Amino acid sequence: MKTILGSILFISSLLVQGFAADKPNVIIIFIDDMGYGDVGFNGATGPKTPNLDRMGKEGMIFDDFYVGCAVCSGSRTALLTGTHYQRLSMNAVLFPQSSHGLHPDELTIADMLKGVGYKTACVGKWHLGHLPPCLPTYQGFDSYYGVPYSNDMWIDPANKLSKDLVVREGLTRAEVEAGHKKRNWVPLMRGEEVIEYPANQKTLTKRYTEESVKFIKENKDGPFFLYLPHTMVHLPLAVSKEFEGRTGKLIWDAIEEVDWSVGQILKTVQELGIGDNTLVVFTSDNGAAVGSSLPLRAKKGSVYDGGIREPTVMWWPGKIPAGKVCHEVAASIDLLPTLAKLSGGKMSDRKIDGKDIWPLMAGKPGVKSPHEHYVLMHGPGTVRSGKWKFYPWQEGKGGRRDAKKKNLSTHPVQLYDTVADIGETKNLAADHPELTKRLQAAYLAHLADIKKNKRPTQVMKRPKKAASPDRPNQPKKPRKPKKK
Repeated sequence: MKTILGSILFISSLLVQGFAADKPNVIIIFIDDMGYGDVGFNGATGPKTPNLDRMGKEGMIFDDFYVGCAVCSGSRTALLTGTHYQRLSMNAVLFPQSSHGLHPDELTIADMLKGVGYKTACVGKWHLGHLPPCLPTYQGFDSYYGVPYSNDMWIDPANKLSKDLVVREGLTRAEVEAGHKKRNWVPLMRGEEVIEYPANQKTLTKRYTEESVKFIKENKDGPFFLYLPHTMVHLPLAVSKEFEGRTGKLIWDAIEEVDWSVGQILKTVQELGIGDNTLVVFTSDNGAAVGSSLPLRAKKGSVYDGGIREPTVMWWPGKIPAGKVCHEVAASIDLLPTLAKLSGGKMSDRKIDGKDIWPLMAGKPGVKSPHEHYVLMHGPGTVRSGKWKFYPWQEGKGGRRDAKKKNLSTHPVQLYDTVADIGETKNLAADHPELTKRLQAAYLAHLADIKKNKRPTQVMKRPKKAASPDRPNQPKKPRKPKKK
């Protein structure tokens, strides 16, 4: 009997190993507010990013990689669902007083991978809904550890407090239970409970990394999915003691600590001997807020390339060719359908916007972007098609965070050759009327499709007796005495 049982267990273990072997482990590292020009492989001269640079040499740099929004929540929606955030009726940025979040009926990467046997974890900034049923544990993740939104926000008194809550900064638990809140004091959560308030932001990058390494080690036999959306380098900036004063600029210190974190993840994967079956994707949610998006135009919040074209590397030894640079248009919305193909995961029958980019990742010769037109409705809107970038609005009318520029074009729309003019300085719309007409039509068609096929967000469950989540009052700055 024992022999038969042993044989059955042995065969079962082989089946499990075979099941795991044909499904790659997946790690997505998603930085907050890191710009195109903040990394060494894109020419950064201030912060040192040796781990990212090595990742680029061992993997493939995607030089024309776009996210789905120029700010936080919209970008995370696009990444995890493969769908533009407007189609899902999501706000570009959620706040602690927001009443709606990502609908749990939407298929996330975690949902899809969990459906084919993956262990899943989210470690870091969530920002798609901070209350049930919009937390990560309702969106396909087995576990969650992190700050539920941007680190410049505040705690919502509706969040459930852990019995073992660590209270800092001289506060008492009673004060937290009474509804204490302050800007830049945010909660650290595990699962669906607050375990630390306010979170010690100086140690977040380090603790996220430790939590991630622990998850990888515990699930080394795979398959696993780790989503690591770092809190840094979003304001307010903070670093651990090991990185304080390292460069002379806090933003560079924070970038270097994030780079260290990437190095720890890759080191763990390699030491465990699972590199040949692990895909690691590194990118950012939007352009730089404090750092550099150069040589691209503008920064965070803008649909010029400096706001939505991100430093991106994909690493998978033996599967993704080393030392290559992809200049075809790809986007964060493409990760879900690509991972579905690689894992055998089942897609939802709901419409999404992403395309399979595995042929690009695999470096197949002559392959082109699956996007004839990559259209973003964020802000005043834009279209990328091949080397061309089109804006259906007049230069100077795009709102905040545009790069300062003299001699603005008076043409009603904009068109730039992103290969010859990476900084988008010379408006060529007047020289290409037929092209601008085609791209305008593509933008309007996308707009009509989104409006026609919108899906709802989810109302978050809020305890009736919870204190108001509204923004806390800011202390008034003392007035300077008038000069006599």
